[in-house]
Amino acid sequence: MAEEAYNNSSVQDQWSQICDQLKVEFGDVAFDSWLKPLSLGTVNDGVVNVCVPTRFMRNWVIAHYSDQIHKIWERKNPNIKQVNFVVQATQEAQTISRNETPTSAFNSSCRSLLKKISSSPIAQNIYQSGGAALNSGEFVNGDTSLSVPLNPQYTFDNFVVGKTNEFAYAAARKVAESRNISFNPLFLYSGVGLGKTHLMHAIAWHIKQQDPTRNIVYLSAEKFMYKFVRALRYKDTAAFKEQFRSVDVLMVDDVQFMGGKDSTQEEFFYTFNSLIEEGRQIIISADKSPSDLEGIEARLKSRLGCGLVADIHPTDFDLRIGILNKKAQQLGVQLPEQVAEFLAQKITSNIRELEGALRRIAAHSQLLSDHEITLDMTQDVLKDMLRSYDKRTTIDEIQKKVAEYFNISVKEMQSSRRARTVARPRQVAMYLAKQLTSRSLPEIGRKFDRDHTTVMHAVRKVEELVLEDSSLAENVNALRRILEA
Repeated sequence: MAEEAYNNSSVQDQWSQICDQLKVEFGDVAFDSWLKPLSLGTVNDGVVNVCVPTRFMRNWVIAHYSDQIHKIWERKNPNIKQVNFVVQATQEAQTISRNETPTSAFNSSCRSLLKKISSSPIAQNIYQSGGAALNSGEFVNGDTSLSVPLNPQYTFDNFVVGKTNEFAYAAARKVAESRNISFNPLFLYSGVGLGKTHLMHAIAWHIKQQDPTRNIVYLSAEKFMYKFVRALRYKDTAAFKEQFRSVDVLMVDDVQFMGGKDSTQEEFFYTFNSLIEEGRQIIISADKSPSDLEGIEARLKSRLGCGLVADIHPTDFDLRIGILNKKAQQLGVQLPEQVAEFLAQKITSNIRELEGALRRIAAHSQLLSDHEITLDMTQDVLKDMLRSYDKRTTIDEIQKKVAEYFNISVKEMQSSRRARTVARPRQVAMYLAKQLTSRSLPEIGRKFDRDHTTVMHAVRKVEELVLEDSSLAENVNALRRILEA
C-alpha cells in the first residue's frame, strides 16, 4: 500500500469510526482521559502510526487499549497489519501535516498543559505509577511482546504489610528471592483492590533485578486468551506454544476470566504442565480460591491448587492507616492524623479507592489551592465519594444479610443468647458493620443492644479468626461481596 497522507479521507474516516467505537466500549471517562488525545500519523505498507502526546500515555494505551484498537482496525481495513504507538514529540516530521489541523492544535494545547502540571509531586507520581515496563523498548508495538508493562510503584518496598496480607506477602517474597522452587504454582487470591496485582508486579521487578537474563512474562488472562485466539486465526499455534513454553517465569493475572473458555483452558493446561515439568515458576492470581473458580475445568482447578494458595483478606483499620501514610509520603504531602483516621474509617472496601481518595485531596492541595490538607477540605473534595459510601450499606442491612446467611433471625442476633450458632454470626455482623459503615462503636453497639466494648471485642475476635479459620474467612468474604454488590 502506498503511503497515505495524514489528511487522507478514507484512513481518517476509519480512525474516526474506530474512536467512536472505542468511546462506546470503554466509556466517556476512559476515552476522554486516554484515547481522545491520540491522533493519526502516517500509514505506509499496512503499518499505521498512531501518535501519543507523552511516553507515559503511550505505555498506558499499549497496556490497556492496543489490542482492541488493532482488532477494530483489522475489521475496518484488512490491509492494516500493524499498529504502532509513537510519542508525537519524537515523530513530528513524519506525523504532523504542514497545515496544522484542529486536532493537532488541540494536542499541542494538551501537551502544553501537561508540561505545566507535571512539575508538581502529585502529577509526577501519577505519571510514574503506570508508565514503565521491564524493558521500555519491548512495548512500542502492542503485538510484538507477550508481557504488559509493569507499574514501577508496585514493589515490595512500597507494599504495606499487615495482619490481613502478611502470609501472601511472605509467600511472594519467597518465590521472588529463591531460584529453587519451593512451591509451584503460587496462587494469590483476594477481592478487588486488595493488593494481589501489586504483589505480582513486585515479584517480577525483584526477579528481574536479581537476574536480568531470566525470561519473565506477566500478562492478564484476557491477554493470554487474545493471543491464543489470534494464533488460531492466523494458524500460528506452533509459534504461540513456543513463546509461552520457553519462559522462565509465567505470571497470569485474573485467571477467573478464563471461565467458560474451554479451548483457552485446554491450551493453558498444557502450557502449565509443560512449564511445571521443566521446573519453571508459575504465579497465578484470581478473585477466588482455585476450588471456587466458576467455569474452570476440574483438572485445571486441581493443578492451580497443587502449589501454595495464599489469600489476602480485606484490610483492617491499622493497615489502611499504614497505607495512607506510606502513600502520602510518596506523594510528598503532609497528611494530618485526623484526616488519615477519617479516610481509614470511611473508605474500607479496597486499597485502590483509598489511594484514589488520597490522590484527589493531594491534587486539590498541590495543584489548585496550595493549602494544607484539613478535615474540612477533605470532606468537601470527597463529598461525592463519601455520599455514595454513606448510601452503600446500613447496619440494618448487614444484620439482615448475615442472619439470612447463617440461617438465624435478626431478633436472635440482637438477643442475649450466647450459643455459638448465634454469637459467631453476631460478631461477624458487628465486624462488617465496623468495616462497611462509618458508624461509631457505640452506634453499632446500640443496634445490637450491646455497649461499645462488646463491639470492639467482636471486631478483634473476627480479625483474629479470619487468619486462622479459612472457612470463616470465606464466609466473611462472601458476605462482604453480597453487601457491596
